[in-house]
Amino acid sequence: MRTMTPPRGPLARRRTDRLPPNRRLPAVYRFGGDASELAGKGELARDMQMSLVEAALVAADEPLTTRHLIAAAGLPDAATARRLIRKLQSLYEQDGTAFQVEELAGGFQLLTRPIYHRWLVRLRRAGQDLRLTSPARETLAIIAYRQPIMRADVEAIRGVHCGEVLRLLMEKGLVRIAGRHDSLGRPVLYGTTRKFLQVFGLKSLKDLPQVEQLKPPGSTARP
Repeated sequence: MRTMTPPRGPLARRRTDRLPPNRRLPAVYRFGGDASELAGKGELARDMQMSLVEAALVAADEPLTTRHLIAAAGLPDAATARRLIRKLQSLYEQDGTAFQVEELAGGFQLLTRPIYHRWLVRLRRAGQDLRLTSPARETLAIIAYRQPIMRADVEAIRGVHCGEVLRLLMEKGLVRIAGRHDSLGRPVLYGTTRKFLQVFGLKSLKDLPQVEQLKPPGSTARP
């Protein structure tokens, strides 16, 4: 097998001359000291643990559970994680920042305040909005309130076939297969996902509006 030998003489010097000189790495790569040196000072300063929790929230694309916060910030327990979250929420309120920490889908997420939505929506890429048709919204509502529920029961309530709508909702990550019914043929049961809670700003399914809250003012129930 033929082997390659490194160039020698003037050719080698010309090639090495083209190599960029060694440069000092940016601080983000050079940092290796005590992270406590980054802690701020003053009334709104964060201690090391809170800074790590805040950094984890900034980096996350979805709500972080207390278990994830414990792992990310090296916290002793869930109580400490929740205490730091409450303190962080208080600091955001005090300094009037554009951010807030919300409890969603069983975890915590750093979000911008609703007041800035009309400006920030301009930066959103086309196709990122989660838009649902009326049939999809109706089907999703039935599943959310009746889950776990069979497709046959959803269709009985809506009065139409909903196989295609169910497939769409599953593709969007809002509906999942939650198990199988014990009846003949063991039909599939459907339920909502964690993403459903996140999209609609719910801590858990217990936060779904009650039927009475959905009625328009002044309406009365049918006899």
